[in-house]
Amino acid sequence: MSSTGNAVVLNGQGKRVFIQEVATRDGFQIEPRMVPTQDKIALIDRLSQCGLSKIEVTSFTSPKAIPTLADAEDVMRGIARVPGVTYAALVPNMRGAERAVDCDVDELNLVMSVSETHNLANLRMTPGQSFQQAAQVAAAVRSSRTSLNLSLSCAFGCPMEGQIPTDTVLTWAARAVEAGIGGITLCDTTGMAWPSQVFARCSAFRLAFPQTTLTVHLHNTRGMALANVLAALQAGVDRFDGALGGLGGCPYAPGASGNVCTEDMVHMLELLNYDTGTNLGALLEASRLLPGLIGHDTNGQVAKAGRTHDLHPTPDYVETARQHALSKAPA
Repeated sequence: MSSTGNAVVLNGQGKRVFIQEVATRDGFQIEPRMVPTQDKIALIDRLSQCGLSKIEVTSFTSPKAIPTLADAEDVMRGIARVPGVTYAALVPNMRGAERAVDCDVDELNLVMSVSETHNLANLRMTPGQSFQQAAQVAAAVRSSRTSLNLSLSCAFGCPMEGQIPTDTVLTWAARAVEAGIGGITLCDTTGMAWPSQVFARCSAFRLAFPQTTLTVHLHNTRGMALANVLAALQAGVDRFDGALGGLGGCPYAPGASGNVCTEDMVHMLELLNYDTGTNLGALLEASRLLPGLIGHDTNGQVAKAGRTHDLHPTPDYVETARQHALSKAPA
């Protein structure tokens, strides 16, 4: 980051940033109507061609809890896998992990909240009980090819408890690392984070766990998601979750809204000379399919307005106006 006068200039200088798509899990789970299984498969297959590093395909949760993802096995077995793309699934417990492993999932995304109140609301357990389940899953799959990630919800604040101390987040992360979990996601579940906080917390994490894969998962509840992406980048983060069209939200977090929009984030990063490895044009095409799948508009801005460098044709009347203006100009 360099400074010119009072302006801050960011230039990624071609640095690689890994984009991980979560719309088909985090987005679809909160939609009021279920997207048909074949439409989910078709969208994931399209996303697989976009250069994303990871796609969180679905959640192996009880169909009673999340009926819109009741087709997890059918979707996971129906997609066409592309080499180089990690296909992940959220699993809440051992039963979910067994179902996911049976479908040859590449990565199990375990989840718990660092806020006791949110964890009780979301999972009906204390954080300690949730972690015990995560540790059991980690032990069970240790000898398999399946990798593990633990998502720490409310890592930047809880709408019921308020601010969560950094030490609390790092303590749970340390227990996960000790249990053999190779990846940690710090989740701004309710969009409470702000840039200086994100920079400080991600910097503390990187200092404490330099060998652990860190992902940041941001929500745009208060309009600060893209600013928080920039702050995380400055702290050395190079992996970000995003949701196509900005879909998503947590049903157990009051006021939470959608994730940072994948295509908007990629558009910003590419303007700043970061290498996202993705095909932005293909992402935009996929995003424009969403309203037809979910029955309502999305929050993505670039899909509506076009990319910064996408120019519009000059209206025919402008040339007439030009000639008229020139005819009135003083000699």
